[in-house]
Amino acid sequence: MPGLARALMQAGRLTPAQADALQKKSLADKLPFIDTLLASNAIHARDLALFCSETFAYPLMDLQAFSVEQLPAKIIDARLMQAQRVVALAKRGNKMSVAISDPTNMQALDQIKFQTESSVEPVIVAHDALLQLLANINRSTEQSLNDLAGDDQDIQFAEEEEAASSNAAAAEAGAADVEDAPIVRFLNKMLMDAVNLGASDLHFEPFEKFYRIRFRVDGVLMEHAQPPVSIKEKLVSRIKVLAKLDISEKRVPQDGRMRLIVSPTKTIDLRVSTLPTLFGEKTVMRILDATQAQMGIDSLGYDPDQKAMLMDAIHRPYGMVLVTGPTGSGKTVSLYTCLNILNKPGINISTAEDPAEINLPGVNQVNVNDRAGLTFPVALKSFLRQDPDIIMVGEIRDLETGDIAIKAAQTGHMVFSTLHTNDAPSTLTRLMNMGVAPFNIASSVILITAQRLARRLCTCKQPVDISRDLLLKAGYKEEELDGSWKPYGPVGCERCNGGGYKGRVGIYQIMPITPAIEAIILAHGNSMQIAAQSEAEGVKSLRQSGLVKVKNGLTSLEEVLGCTNE
Repeated sequence: MPGLARALMQAGRLTPAQADALQKKSLADKLPFIDTLLASNAIHARDLALFCSETFAYPLMDLQAFSVEQLPAKIIDARLMQAQRVVALAKRGNKMSVAISDPTNMQALDQIKFQTESSVEPVIVAHDALLQLLANINRSTEQSLNDLAGDDQDIQFAEEEEAASSNAAAAEAGAADVEDAPIVRFLNKMLMDAVNLGASDLHFEPFEKFYRIRFRVDGVLMEHAQPPVSIKEKLVSRIKVLAKLDISEKRVPQDGRMRLIVSPTKTIDLRVSTLPTLFGEKTVMRILDATQAQMGIDSLGYDPDQKAMLMDAIHRPYGMVLVTGPTGSGKTVSLYTCLNILNKPGINISTAEDPAEINLPGVNQVNVNDRAGLTFPVALKSFLRQDPDIIMVGEIRDLETGDIAIKAAQTGHMVFSTLHTNDAPSTLTRLMNMGVAPFNIASSVILITAQRLARRLCTCKQPVDISRDLLLKAGYKEEELDGSWKPYGPVGCERCNGGGYKGRVGIYQIMPITPAIEAIILAHGNSMQIAAQSEAEGVKSLRQSGLVKVKNGLTSLEEVLGCTNE
């Protein structure tokens, strides 16, 4: 029998028969005992509060003196607060006053103590007033979310119904949580805002006392919204259902995909990654816009001579072309642009990626899966039995992958791949350090391109005065500073949201493997010798290529100095 019922019986406020009947009814109706007790009119809510205060020696308080705005924010998790019917009234140091109508509900007090790591001091309040305050808190949270969400967004998700119905865990976690209308509208708005701003990534980040959503726009993270922290679990559940992830699994990272239908003619794929953190699951969504690979090579920012060398290399019948650079430098878009140029009915193209980011019709794309045994080497070996003309390997990470890729390039196939190195010359020594034989490198690699992405100046740009000494220090030669041009800097307008930059432009180092460089490789030369030889042959370094972009007014000197080393 509930503790509250026993206390009322001992005080003579309920007979054993009344208490037994009320308990049976509360079990049958699946309601807390206190709800059934007050609904029976056996005792009034205010009288019950007074009784509990006197019996259990807890202070009594009138909740009418409190408003939602006066309450301390985000001390107790909103879902726990609503489920256990408690409200944090105040906190001083390690002591927290908590409003409760049933002091015998020890489970609620223990959960709050565990979650907040605080000493809980119960304060008795009338049950009806407590329920009203909880409703006001919930309404305030929903209103805040509705204000952030705005109007309905005219978007939909591919196979949304199938995703929701196939996820059996959704029913266990509560379909209402996943299909909460304000949550749906809020997520739709965040996605459309990200698309409209040209963001590449969305970060949903839970912290102890706030929840933050940031967008990566033109390579820079910017905070976009701070919704109520209480929605974090509902929002993650909604994203997981759309990405066909397990919403009941919160202990390990998960990866998935979803497709956003923006219009009848445009769809956008999103790669979803969840990660358990101290205060909930952080979710990152990468926007994969297939139109990027179809914009054409001229939009990527190659200089005319660089474009000519790249086009000559990719149209060769066999060999290896490597694209290098750090994460987020646009390597994938460059490779897909090349594949798009070569994607003809008479060409068989196969790619192994981790994962495939952009869908290219006509290209056989394979996602590697290490757990299932489908690694890069396994995929490459299978490709060679599939009569390929062109092979793309997402990344050369180890000797086995490198050896198979190089053998494919030596046996009549064109191979594209990426490596994480700082510049083109160091790529060759990186392959040698992996254990790839120098004669294999020299006989297969035909061109290496290193790249970075710099923010492109908006049309609101203005000329800026930069001292001659600083320009010389940046890498310009005396003869280049003839006064015929001026560097530009960011200003800020409505088009660029005040940032001064809109979009990004590539900075490239294109290094063909010439006979002289082959000789250095065969002699086990280092990256400095290769860099010196390539410079003697007229290959511009990343810094030099960036300075050309500054001279042409495409980006600022500050951007080039920030993304290149010299």
